[in-house]
Amino acid sequence: MDNVSKFKEVMGNYPTGVTVVTTVDETNTPVGLTVNSFASVSLEPLLILWSIDKRVSSHDLFTATDKFAVNILAADQGDVCSLFAMKGTDRFANCEWNLSKHSLPVLGGTAGVFQCHTFKTVDAGDHTILIGKVIDIESNHKEPLLYHKRTFGKIPREFYS
Repeated sequence: MDNVSKFKEVMGNYPTGVTVVTTVDETNTPVGLTVNSFASVSLEPLLILWSIDKRVSSHDLFTATDKFAVNILAADQGDVCSLFAMKGTDRFANCEWNLSKHSLPVLGGTAGVFQCHTFKTVDAGDHTILIGKVIDIESNHKEPLLYHKRTFGKIPREFYS
């Protein structure tokens, strides 16, 4: 097995949360995609990061925008995750969302949302890392959606104290 195959195998066995990152284009049309490469970076200032494949059609839009929202999907939003991972569909016509006071598309029913100003972009191989300075936080006190071995789920009850 080559290193790329081993990398995919090991990373596929690493459970992650699932997000949908959104912004608007130059005509204020909402744009979004499913992302599981999301992490916190800093508390002072509040920074988060996510990465986008350079081959994705919305790459240039996201790397040029000055703001974006990271919607943390709730455990019951596997359908929303799949919707924003599909090509050739009007994603926003098929889900609940609204435009926030920061003029960002925010999805309904999420576990939480971070609205951010773009702080920095970093070239990283076949991806670009986007670092966002958090300007607004929404917490909905819901369990997050997890992704593991191409399957969606929620945190098993035995992990709760």
